[in-house]
Amino acid sequence: MRKFVAAKLHCITVTDANLNYHGSITLDPDHCDEAGIFPMEFVEIWNKASGARISTYVIYGERGSRCCVLNGAAARTCQVGDEIIVCSSAYIEEHQMIEIKPRVLTFNRDNSVRDRMFYDGWINDDGAKTFTVREGSPGGNALEIPSGANRR
Repeated sequence: MRKFVAAKLHCITVTDANLNYHGSITLDPDHCDEAGIFPMEFVEIWNKASGARISTYVIYGERGSRCCVLNGAAARTCQVGDEIIVCSSAYIEEHQMIEIKPRVLTFNRDNSVRDRMFYDGWINDDGAKTFTVREGSPGGNALEIPSGANRR
């Protein structure tokens, strides 16, 4: 089994930090539902401003609030206004990488969704593994994003 990306909230803005809470990250359930992130699921958080990397679990905030709140010890790793990446993962067999199609949401500064993408992996006939980023959603109309495209 190997650890693969399962879902990602890319460049979501921290809206609050609550040091006196028990821990976790509070996220808008609308964002989590769309990306495929569950309550109590462990996620990794990467702060683009400081480089801090932490692991914590998700709790749902108010639906439609666009919240992204670091709680407890996690509150020490991010400032309000920082852009972070929230990434969930799954342990799967190598050959299953072609099946998972991780969903990725990118965000505007107000935490409205800017883009919807997914990762599409495959194994070539020669056994080489590769992937591309596609706009849209798996199973829907997808547009491949060229490898040299400007991504935040």
